Amino acid sequence: MAGYSPEKKSGCGLLSGLFRRRSFWPRRNNSSSSLPTTNSDNVLKVMSTTNSKRRRGGSDETAFLDSSNLADPLQNSAEKPIIKATLNHPKTTHSNYQGRTSSSITKVAPNQGQGQGRRVPKEAIGISGELENIIAEHQRSKGSGNLVRASSSNVMLFGHLGNLRMPGNSNSNSNSTTNVLNHLPKTARETGYGNGNGVMGNIVRKANEEQPAGSLCRALSTRMDPEALKAMGNEDYKDGRFAEALALYDRAISVDPNKASYRSNKSAALTALGRLLEAVFECREAIRIEPSYHRAHHRLATLYLRLGEGEKALYHYKQAGPEAESTNIAQAQDLQSHLIKCTEARKLRDWHTLLKETGCAISSGADSAPQMFALQAEALLKLRRHEEADATLTKGPAFDVDSCTKFFGAVGNANLLLIRTQVDMVAGRFEEAVAAAQRAARLDSTNKEVSAVVRRARAVASARSNGNELFKASRFSEACVAYGEGLENEPFNSVLLCNRAACRSKLGQFEKAVEDCTTALNVRPSYSKARLRRADCNAKLERWEASVQDYEMLIRETPGDEEVGRALFEAQVQLKKQRGEDVKDMKFGANMILVSSNERFRHFVTSPGMSVVLFCNKSSDKQVLQFMEQLCKRYPSVNFLKVEIEDHPYLVKSEGVSSVPAFKIYKNGSRVKEIPGSDHEYLESSVKFYST
Repeated sequence: MAGYSPEKKSGCGLLSGLFRRRSFWPRRNNSSSSLPTTNSDNVLKVMSTTNSKRRRGGSDETAFLDSSNLADPLQNSAEKPIIKATLNHPKTTHSNYQGRTSSSITKVAPNQGQGQGRRVPKEAIGISGELENIIAEHQRSKGSGNLVRASSSNVMLFGHLGNLRMPGNSNSNSNSTTNVLNHLPKTARETGYGNGNGVMGNIVRKANEEQPAGSLCRALSTRMDPEALKAMGNEDYKDGRFAEALALYDRAISVDPNKASYRSNKSAALTALGRLLEAVFECREAIRIEPSYHRAHHRLATLYLRLGEGEKALYHYKQAGPEAESTNIAQAQDLQSHLIKCTEARKLRDWHTLLKETGCAISSGADSAPQMFALQAEALLKLRRHEEADATLTKGPAFDVDSCTKFFGAVGNANLLLIRTQVDMVAGRFEEAVAAAQRAARLDSTNKEVSAVVRRARAVASARSNGNELFKASRFSEACVAYGEGLENEPFNSVLLCNRAACRSKLGQFEKAVEDCTTALNVRPSYSKARLRRADCNAKLERWEASVQDYEMLIRETPGDEEVGRALFEAQVQLKKQRGEDVKDMKFGANMILVSSNERFRHFVTSPGMSVVLFCNKSSDKQVLQFMEQLCKRYPSVNFLKVEIEDHPYLVKSEGVSSVPAFKIYKNGSRVKEIPGSDHEYLESSVKFYST
């Protein structure tokens, strides 16, 4: 790792021209926060004595239980006599609590006073034995009002630093196992995450929360060796319990923060939870601890690939040794190739190519790269495909602003927020657009483009707000001017266009209103408010065919909307009158027409327009009839007929009906489609196709 490392380069490499990201690697100094290095002149020596058994960063449980302290009861007897304690013998207490000298030791009769932990052979204590010791010690501490030794194991047990008792824990009558478990740190499955008090790693201990008996071993596991915690985390990970696995890895790290495998496993759990940026930082830490850790390199390379960092992914795959396959390196190289093409396309403002190459980059593995989705959205904005731009950005990863700033740098994240601002504006989310623009300005205050977007977002939001107030006051001419001022800053904003169309409609300017609605629908085809407004204006201009088309699209989206259905029916009646067709049989909300004669059948199927005929017997399936009635409401311009074959054998023969139920579609006098009665989806798609 002494050679080239892409993490330590300034900027973002390939995409520096796109997002101008600065280095997100902090400069490491020689302060006390750095880990000490060992050399011939400066070696940290730790003396191993019988009274120094505490692990670095861990608890003093080894000194508490280690049998080596009992091997020679006479050792150092001149300095400090030691009383060997057995399971049925009294313990010793430090008599300095009674005002005596610190070196004196007093024998205590059974059931009197409070002692330290019992010194028994470690191998003699199993889970039940350890639990017995914990419960006994806890009960004695609860029963007596005396002080408790502030050891790290007691901190884990009591949740306070020895003599500083926490509120709510002074009940001297609490002597059950459940009360002991209340004070033990709980697993992620029992507590969840949080940042409040009582945290062990990332785990929150809820005060006075009872723990079920089945979680007893889980509670005891908090006192285990970090390797045991790691093993338990691995089991949870394999079973898909990623939050629980993360909690156990965090506990292992809190005991031994310099073990690379704990960091790497934590990274895997974070990745499974979708917290990719945090996973990257854990992998980097694992590699810092153990530079030749192949699995951590492979894991970090895969994360970089998903985040669109092709150069870094390639570097770490090469450092992963046997963990990396040739396909991994080829995938990173393929991604890098697409990133180069993205950079070139954006410089040339070739938005079609940029759209294509960003899609290829995402398909090549960069499925969680915010910059790829942002570039794709930007290309769609420039191509005036606003609705698709919004959908694209929604599909991208939802990383929080602080994490993005830490990973991509302030400038890089400011550019991401800049594109988010523009998408929010075209989607009509003006308040969100202003907020995103202001965040971008705080991150990159010297960027002129950011400043310009902030001003534009504020101007558009203000214009919309002023226009709405004027419209509510029925001052339509002034509201029209206000919306127009906003459109000077954002000419293709669908919301402002639709609002101005409403003003123009109120002023009787139907032609101009239709133009505004059409422009809005060109950039945002599913904007139902603009389509409804255009249908209404076309109806006022007696452009019935155009009005019917818009109303039909609306009724398919909202089949239960009676207002739209009635407007569609009126437009259809007027269209038929305009064409000179018979409208005496048309009735709003009518159900299927039951064919009473051959002549009646011929009248409908030969008339201009479209008819759907259901051939069935008298005891036809109710589901088929219910579906036909639903279609009647969704497509009121279509004639829906029902022919009962028992009454019309001639029609069955002449129309070639071989099985029932069966649907036949007629348009302008010709039979165009035959559909089995059970295929409802195909029927509706065909009705939709032929009716348009």
